[in-house]
Amino acid sequence: MLTQTVEYALRAVAYLGQQAPSARTTQQIADATRVPRPYLSKVLQSLVRSGVLQSQRGVGGGISLARAPEELTILEVVNSVEPIQRIRTCPLGLASHGVHLCPLHRRLDNAMASVEEAFSRTTLAEVLADPSPSVPLCPFPVPRGRAS
Repeated sequence: MLTQTVEYALRAVAYLGQQAPSARTTQQIADATRVPRPYLSKVLQSLVRSGVLQSQRGVGGGISLARAPEELTILEVVNSVEPIQRIRTCPLGLASHGVHLCPLHRRLDNAMASVEEAFSRTTLAEVLADPSPSVPLCPFPVPRGRAS
């Protein structure tokens, strides 16, 4: 349901939330999140343009959260890279349906509304503070043949 782009954006934001308020380079974020650097660069650009992240050039610069994790919702992150698509009119273009969705498309839209609502009520801080034994972005094993 969520695209790889959204997954990568969430990984990057979760990592930066763990590092807040410190900035990190694109390479550091790529290494920590296991996202290919070229793809990550594009994702980070979208997040900077939308105001989720901020970027500073030069020595001591890098990328960081634009706001505190308590102020950033998961919905903002998702919508920054690939907005949730709601079904407002018949996807088949049937004039007889118009804005009166059939039972199938109404249920699909209701599911998207539930996801949208859940993401809008969840902050990055809540995700990072969840007491689960699995923490976001726990240390990865070093691949064979690669020194740490």
